Amino acid sequence: MAATTNNNVDISTSIAGILNEKYRPEHLQVLKTCTAALREKEYRDVVEEQAFSSLLQVLSRLCNELQAASIDDQDLQSVALQLQLTAECFRAQRNSCVQSTRNQCLLRELGFIDVSVKLLTFFQTINLEGRDGIFEPLRCGIQFLGNLAVGNQMCKDDIWQLSFPDLLLQLLSVDDEKVVNYTSMVLHTCLDDAKVEELSEPQNIQLALKVMELCRTQPDLDWTVIIATQHFLKSSALVENMYSGMSPNERVTLLELLFAQLREGGSEDCGIPSSVARFVASTFQKGCGAVLTLSTGSDSSIEEAMTVISLLEVLCEMTSDNSQLMFLQNHPDLLVATVELLEQVHAIGKASKNIFSAAQNFSSFSGDGDSPSDSPVISFKAHLIRLIGNLCYRNTNNQNKVRELEGIPLILDNCNIDSNNPFISQWSIFAIRNLLEHNTQNQELVANLERRGPADYSALRELGFLVEERDGSLLLKTVRKDS
Repeated sequence: MAATTNNNVDISTSIAGILNEKYRPEHLQVLKTCTAALREKEYRDVVEEQAFSSLLQVLSRLCNELQAASIDDQDLQSVALQLQLTAECFRAQRNSCVQSTRNQCLLRELGFIDVSVKLLTFFQTINLEGRDGIFEPLRCGIQFLGNLAVGNQMCKDDIWQLSFPDLLLQLLSVDDEKVVNYTSMVLHTCLDDAKVEELSEPQNIQLALKVMELCRTQPDLDWTVIIATQHFLKSSALVENMYSGMSPNERVTLLELLFAQLREGGSEDCGIPSSVARFVASTFQKGCGAVLTLSTGSDSSIEEAMTVISLLEVLCEMTSDNSQLMFLQNHPDLLVATVELLEQVHAIGKASKNIFSAAQNFSSFSGDGDSPSDSPVISFKAHLIRLIGNLCYRNTNNQNKVRELEGIPLILDNCNIDSNNPFISQWSIFAIRNLLEHNTQNQELVANLERRGPADYSALRELGFLVEERDGSLLLKTVRKDS
C-alpha cells in the first residue's frame, strides 16, 4: 500500500508541475506515466482526488490556450505538442473510468465533462493543415465520454445535456471512421426511452437521420445499426418523423433494418411496437400504387417503387406467425388494398410484355443471361399473395372478403411457375389453403370453378393438390405427392 501511496504523490506532483512550465516533450512522458498507471486496477481503486484535480488543471489550461490563440498563427510544432498532451490527458481520463464508479463520479463532480466537451467542440472549428493531428485527441476524448457514461446515469445525463444534438451530429459527420464509431458508442450508451423521444422532435431529427444515413453508407459500423434496431425502431414517433424526412433510398434502409429485426426477434417478442406496425401498414396502403408506374419503364419511379416493395416485405414478415402483430389482419382496408394491387399488377402483366409479365427465363439461374434478381419487382406478386394468405389465416372475415373481391380465382391464376416470382406457386397454394380452411363457401367456389387451362392446375398437383372434375364441376382435394 505504501508503494501505491507514493505513486499517487509522485504522479500528482509531476502533473502539477506541468502547470508552471512551458510545454515540453518531457511533459508528454509524465502524462503517459499517469495513463499507464491508471490501466492497473490496483492504482485506479486508490488514486487520490488531488491527482485528478491536477490532471483537470492541465486539461483546462490546454483548452484555454488552444481556444485563445489562432491555430493558423501559432508555431505548428507547438500546436502539435499541445494536441498530443490533450490526447494523453483524455487517455488517462478514459483509463480511470474503466470498471470504476468511484472515479466516474469523481471526474464528473470535478468538472471533466464540461472541459472535455468544450475541447471536442473546439476541434470542429480548427482548420489545421493535415487534420490527422486532430483525430487523435478527438478519438481519445470521445472514448473518455463513452467510458464515463457506461453504467452511470448521472454521467449519461450530463454528457447528453452538453453534447445533444449539435456536438453529436458534428462528430458523426467527421471524416474519420474511428471518430464516428466511438461517437456512435457514446450515443448508444446515453440513449434511453426519454432521450429517443427527444430525438423525434423536429429540431433534433437530423441527428437520427444522420445515424440512419450511416447505417446505409457505412454498414460495417455496428454501433449505428444497434442504435437503430435497439432504440429507433421501438419509437413510432421517431420512425414516423424520420420516414417523412428521408429520401426513398434512406427509407429502404430503414425498412431493411426493420425487416432484419423482425427476423431476429422471432414470433414471440420481435421488439417492434404495434404502433410501428400500424404505421407501416398505413404507409403501404397510401403509397402502394407507386409500384404500378414501373410498367412504363420509367427510371424516375424506381426509387418510390422500391420503397413500396420494402414495405410489402416487412408486412409479410410482420404477419408471418407473429402473435404480437397479427392484429394487422384487422387493419382497416389493408387486405382490400393488397388484393386490388395484385389484381392491377396481374392485369398489367397480361396486357402486354412488361416488368410485371410472367417469365420462364430459368437459364439465368445457372449464370446465363441477366439474373431475374436484377428486376426491381422480383417476387413482388409472390409477396402480395403471401400477405393475402397471412391476413386470411384462420380469419373468417378476411376469407370472405377475398371471395367477395374475386381474389380466389386471381390467386389460382398465379399457380404457374414464374421466374420473375420464385415460389409464387407455393405462396399461391399457401394462400388457397388459408382461404379454404373451415370456410365452406370458399371451398364450394373453388370446387365449382370452370377449368381455366391445364397449366394452372399442373402446378397444383405438384404441390400436393388434385383438381378433379366431377359432375361438370371441379373439386380441389389434397393428394400424396408420391401418388
